[in-house]
Amino acid sequence: MKKADSSSRKPAAKKHLDRDLRAEFEAIADSAGLELVHAEFQGGNLRIFIDRPDGGVDLSDCEWVSKQVSALLDVVDFGRQRYVLEVSSPGLDRQLYRPRDYERFTGHKVRVTFFADEGGKRTVVGKLEQFQPTDEQDGEIALLLEDGERLELSLADVQTARLEIEI
Repeated sequence: MKKADSSSRKPAAKKHLDRDLRAEFEAIADSAGLELVHAEFQGGNLRIFIDRPDGGVDLSDCEWVSKQVSALLDVVDFGRQRYVLEVSSPGLDRQLYRPRDYERFTGHKVRVTFFADEGGKRTVVGKLEQFQPTDEQDGEIALLLEDGERLELSLADVQTARLEIEI
């Protein structure tokens, strides 16, 4: 069993929205029985990813959330410049953002890019065998790689993690 060392870790560049605004987006999604998976504002694009815990989202879900979020943004006077609002599902190869995502998709095949002991990035594919929360925003995962190696990582070392499409 290999454990990655975080001593050479570089901070990941993350795009965060104001907590209050994100909470409003979550409330909008919750009111429709949806989950706010992720929201980010980058390069003039506000992207909101939604999902339905018991299945996928459809176009009408995205349209409804888009209308509600657009109305909210008008009220709170979001941004001084033009922006594009995109509302969509996270897709089959969805990115894992929060500890609850790792917990939900334990047992699934994932592609993980992380900061390796050698000081660089490493990408591996394997089964997400275990998730152990350490607090509300962090945790540790265990991956069973395709070559049979078991790798343990702190979420703080993970740059990106995505579900792998299995057919």
